[in-house]
Amino acid sequence: MPVAVITGASKGLGRALAAALAQRGWDLVLGARTADVLKESAQHAGAFGTQVVAVPGDVTDAGHRTALVAAARALGGLDLLVSNASALGAEPLVPLEALPLDGLRTALETNVVAALGLVQEALPLLRASSAGTVVTVSSDAAAEAYGTWGGYGASKAALDQLAAVLAVEEPGVRVWSVDPGDMQTDLYAAAVPDDDDPRPSPESVAPGFLRLLEQRPASGRYAAQALLGTR
Repeated sequence: MPVAVITGASKGLGRALAAALAQRGWDLVLGARTADVLKESAQHAGAFGTQVVAVPGDVTDAGHRTALVAAARALGGLDLLVSNASALGAEPLVPLEALPLDGLRTALETNVVAALGLVQEALPLLRASSAGTVVTVSSDAAAEAYGTWGGYGASKAALDQLAAVLAVEEPGVRVWSVDPGDMQTDLYAAAVPDDDDPRPSPESVAPGFLRLLEQRPASGRYAAQALLGTR
């Protein structure tokens, strides 16, 4: 069985990806901060008959990152690493003049530093896999200038650049930065609580990520909706 590690897997896109991969025979290691919610996500994915290991913890903690990779090693290796855990930096979002610098540091630590730390921990297993893959979950805020999204967007832009450089340095590993587009998630609700416009569900976006795994295009930046032909 192929093995995937997914961070931020207790809800939203992480939970949707876990279920979608489990349905396709993947064994999983799931990480998130809230243990009880993560356990529910793991049980949901585990209902499809594969092995699912829940590892509660904060991705900014080096010990947690080590535990995630160790759990994958115990399952037989690591074929896919999905860096999905994200922090906004302020909830709700605010203009740059009001953005707390500690909030920006939190966004950078979670979205960039921790993602790189996890890649560094996982690279030996990814290199050993015949289909080693890293997926970093980006945002259109990384490429477009949206008011109040500056801190979060800057962190995701930095993550995109790390992914691009990693692809050059590790030609034997596929590295995809994926923009999932707007989604109906707790993260978006926290960012813009007054926005009541309907958004696509994470479950409707997950097939775009699966398309990448099926087609295995070159390393690069992709939009999930474009992969599905919906944008």
